[in-house]
Amino acid sequence: MEIKHRLPSIEEYQKLRNVVGWWDTDANATKVALNNSLFSVVAIEGETVVGIGRIAGDGGLYFYIQDVIVHPDYQSKGIGKALMKELMTYIKKTAKPGSYIALMSAKGLEKYYEAFGFEARNDDAPGVFQIV
Repeated sequence: MEIKHRLPSIEEYQKLRNVVGWWDTDANATKVALNNSLFSVVAIEGETVVGIGRIAGDGGLYFYIQDVIVHPDYQSKGIGKALMKELMTYIKKTAKPGSYIALMSAKGLEKYYEAFGFEARNDDAPGVFQIV
């Protein structure tokens, strides 16, 4: 398995989203989103992308770790950790003091991200979202 600094293709991205049960995305919107990423990594086994991670945001104050996905057949093998290390290396080199770094974890994975310096939001600081 190797980690490469590159965007996943639309097909690679949508396939991984699908296999982990995330909602479908429009191909054109996906292309725009991927191309507007600040940074992206993929985990490749042979010729197959088995994991991805990317950073979205404004590149100044706000950085959002998005789409950290590992194919279920490859989970618990350190791939997610390797992806996160690459993403965090980019952030440490790029983000200036006062920058806000965030991610939305899947339920039950909050502790996993604590190893990378993240903290759960307080109950009095809830977040909200919407999917169109």
